[in-house]
Amino acid sequence: MNLNKEEILQLCQKVSQNTLMQTLQIEYIDAGSDFLKAKMPVNTSVHQPMGLLHGGASVALAESVGSMASYFFVNPEEFEVRGIEISANHLKSIREGFVFGTAKLIHKGRTLHLWEIKITDEADNLISLCKLTNIVLDKKKNNR
Repeated sequence: MNLNKEEILQLCQKVSQNTLMQTLQIEYIDAGSDFLKAKMPVNTSVHQPMGLLHGGASVALAESVGSMASYFFVNPEEFEVRGIEISANHLKSIREGFVFGTAKLIHKGRTLHLWEIKITDEADNLISLCKLTNIVLDKKKNNR
């Protein structure tokens, strides 16, 4: 797809409607040729019982931004992207504010995309470091 930054961000928000991304209030805020960045509020809706950001919410942010980033490397009429593996190291906790997920492309093959996603807080402290592998599937062959 040949879209400018604003078109990319608008499309990200549009395809996120009525999904987990909308539920988690994930907003896409920046894009470039090899990265995509989103923010998510940290509040009681994403806390674990100790009042901290739930690791699963961090992983949901990471997979959302990494999968969406792969979407822009394929023709969505012919191909679809699916996450097949994600790993996360949670390094620091946060109770409130915003976290930012920035997906940077590590490898772009025909069928596999590898992303590094850094989750940071508003002071740019590293909260979690994630790795996501996406597979690119032909819609004609995988019409399920």
